[in-house]
Amino acid sequence: MPVRKLTNRRRFLRAAALGAASTAILSACGPSVAPTPTVAPAKPAESKPAAAAPTPTPAPAAKPAAAPTAAPAKPAAAATQAPAKPAATAKPAQPKLGANLIGKLEGPTLITDPAQYPKTFKEAPVLADLVKAGKLPPVEKRLPDEPLVIKPLREIGKYGGTWRRGFTGPADGENMNRVVSSDRLLFSDYTGAKVMPSVAKAWKMSDDGKTFTLSLRKGLKWSNGTPFTADDVMFWFTDLYSHKDLMPVPAPEMSINGKAGTVEKVDDFTVAFKFPEPYFMFEEIMGGDSRVGAGLAAGGSAYGPFMGAYAPAHYLKQFHPKYVSKEELDQKVKAGGFDNWVSLLRFKTNWQLNTELPVLTPWMTTTPINKPTWVLERNPYYWEVDTDGNQLPYIDKVVLTLAENLEVLNLRAAAGEYDVQGRHEDLGKLPILLANQEKGGYRVHLDPADYGCDACVYANQTYEGDPEIAKWLSTADFRRALSLGIDRDQLNETFWLGVGTPGSAVVAENNLYNPGPEYRTRWSTYDPKQASALLDKIGLDKKDAEGYRLRTDGKGRLRLEVADVGAAFLPLTQIAEMVKEHWKKIGIHADVVEQERSLLLSKRIPANEHQLVLHWGNTGTEIPFISTWTVIPNYSDSIVAPLFGKWYATNGASGKKPVDPQLLRAMELFRSAAGLKTEDRIKAGQELWRIHVDQQWTIGTVGLGPAILGVRVAKTNVGNVPDRLSINRNTRTPGASHPATYFFK
Repeated sequence: MPVRKLTNRRRFLRAAALGAASTAILSACGPSVAPTPTVAPAKPAESKPAAAAPTPTPAPAAKPAAAPTAAPAKPAAAATQAPAKPAATAKPAQPKLGANLIGKLEGPTLITDPAQYPKTFKEAPVLADLVKAGKLPPVEKRLPDEPLVIKPLREIGKYGGTWRRGFTGPADGENMNRVVSSDRLLFSDYTGAKVMPSVAKAWKMSDDGKTFTLSLRKGLKWSNGTPFTADDVMFWFTDLYSHKDLMPVPAPEMSINGKAGTVEKVDDFTVAFKFPEPYFMFEEIMGGDSRVGAGLAAGGSAYGPFMGAYAPAHYLKQFHPKYVSKEELDQKVKAGGFDNWVSLLRFKTNWQLNTELPVLTPWMTTTPINKPTWVLERNPYYWEVDTDGNQLPYIDKVVLTLAENLEVLNLRAAAGEYDVQGRHEDLGKLPILLANQEKGGYRVHLDPADYGCDACVYANQTYEGDPEIAKWLSTADFRRALSLGIDRDQLNETFWLGVGTPGSAVVAENNLYNPGPEYRTRWSTYDPKQASALLDKIGLDKKDAEGYRLRTDGKGRLRLEVADVGAAFLPLTQIAEMVKEHWKKIGIHADVVEQERSLLLSKRIPANEHQLVLHWGNTGTEIPFISTWTVIPNYSDSIVAPLFGKWYATNGASGKKPVDPQLLRAMELFRSAAGLKTEDRIKAGQELWRIHVDQQWTIGTVGLGPAILGVRVAKTNVGNVPDRLSINRNTRTPGASHPATYFFK
């Protein structure tokens, strides 16, 4: 799309929002929260492209658990970065559209002192009726000896009601995986920075870092009333995870330096994860968003089947060849219409499809996700209570209605048809959502992310399809020039409506792994003059009649392909087209190619066919050693270097070894980090980010914004909904806000 048309669209949206929706902003948000800069005003990028990286910022002494990832009072995404052009600084600052919608980061409090636990317990009326009818045991018999006690965000809630949400079909499992993600063994606090109890009540890492011990809650029960014990963890490890037919490729989180760990039963309520080398990071693995730490809800679906570190042994054994005869299992496979017992067991472990599967979630599926209406009802054996002893959840039922497409879902949100919805709302629809707040009886919240890039340009370091292009993609100054050639302020105003933060892909400044505020702007301001100088310096100094740079091999104009996946959280194709126009000004010709997501991610990238990819954000990089997809190439479908990733993942057995010393250093930091204690791991993470930003393997555009999962509507009659949620991989947003405490007033 031409830049002129996009600019007109920007003006229209801002006019619509500041006109028709201004009243809605003021009435819904109360006192204004002034946007606070996250970084110092940006200067033009350094004039010496080969300059050494700035002096490292000393690592803080505190452990990650001691400080939140985001400062509550100063939302990062509300920051205003000064334009890179000096002339622009004379203009008065424009108010950020939606800045008043960014509230205080907040959430419920987990009570860990047994002296503060309630002594008596209460339950929902619908469950009390079942107890009276003799269909359920009394509530005190359904709860564990030590339930997880939560102090709700604002008040003790009321029981009852149906929570209405929208979903997009059977592939939208994350819609509720996130809501019910408290079923993990360990979880995060609402900031994403501190590991907290969950299904397990306590944990301990041995002094040598080789043994991680979990203490489960005695008396905790599955949703069908069967006790949950260490046997459920052992069944997962022995019969699911370790079975080659079920898990042919082990999870990297269960190994340290390529050496596999094991799980041992200590007693009925204690298990120990043991590793051959120190693995201090395993605490973060279990408390963070990982395949092993995911719990049954995400582990059985979002991360593929047979992950999550536990499973209901008493139920699943009837579908496993170790526990039933081949004849009996074959009959079950045939009766269910499955190809084999693996497919049968895969279905049986999926809580979204199998309504018979026992779960530990606050709500359990009663009508599956492959129906037009996905229905979940309260788990009568749920193991959380509030500080008054009320068994959670407060809300009886969650009903998700199918939206034919995202446009329909957004229109329904604007019409007030959803009670709390924080998935699939389009940031571009913000003016419409604001204009309909009062009529729809809801409030719009913007939740800025902790990761630095909502739409990133990834440069393939192992591309081999064209030697000329491969040479430039693997040249740091070429990547830096591309980055300096992007007008991020225009992108921010057009596609983020001004609420994002232009800059590099680095994590938020108040994240412990951030190496310093200067890395927000390093090689990441708009400076076409310096970009052109860099391109001239490296040998791309000849141009054709239209001003485009010529290849150095005499084969005409240098043309780059930028692949994207269309409309995914953001209009990526339109963003890529605007970047194309920016690069035209520095003599770089880009061809934008929109591709189907599975074709690009599952075929072209693993086949090493891509040159540049503009993809949605580097989510998960808040802890760079856990979610690494966009940080370093550590597996074969790495977006930044598939062949290097294969070399790393196979310990050199296949793939291609990097020769770039900076990339080898980044890989060394990643490989060693798991065995480091917290303070040393923070230092390693800061060094990794210094290298990553300086090398520009990932070119950031705009981040620290609400574009991905951060546009949220909540009815004004729903209580305990946080003003701001942490968009952080560890929080499984909104999971760490404990939606079981939401209620209807």
